Amino acid sequence: MPEPRALTAVPDLADSSLVLLTVEEAARRLRIGRTTCFKLVLAGEIESVTVGRLRRVPAEALPAYVSQLRRRPAVAA
Repeated sequence: MPEPRALTAVPDLADSSLVLLTVEEAARRLRIGRTTCFKLVLAGEIESVTVGRLRRVPAEALPAYVSQLRRRPAVAA
């Protein structure tokens, strides 16, 4: 009896061939919530582009966002 194939509904997060990501894919890569990622995109903190009626995040925008976060002064809790 052949072994069942594993179905993967989510593309590999490390797939470097992807140039544009959905906001959901960007959120998964950043390990943040989808709603938070949408807020960051709408606020312009994470770069995004429109392709037709779709909103996409360039893959290189994520390391740029993280670099921006690292340059911010730490806030005392």
